[in-house]
Amino acid sequence: MMYPFLTLSDGTEIVHSQMLDNGRVKVYIEKPDETDCFHNAVCWLPEYSWEDIEGFSSEEINYYQKIIESVAHLILEFSQDGEFENASTL
Repeated sequence: MMYPFLTLSDGTEIVHSQMLDNGRVKVYIEKPDETDCFHNAVCWLPEYSWEDIEGFSSEEINYYQKIIESVAHLILEFSQDGEFENASTL
């Protein structure tokens, strides 16, 4: 299951999975595009490994990397609790 996390002003959606048994969390980024319908990419935490990048430039991935790095601690916490509304520290 994927949980909504953040919507950017340009319509980009960032969602995340529950923490897997191996401690990894899948972060999925999807951005609407007039030409291609959607651009998307997957970033795995905690190692920040990227895969399945479609439509995003290197500069865009670097931008999303910085965003994810700044909120990774929240994503990792929420991934253990199910989602934002179930986070224990809120």
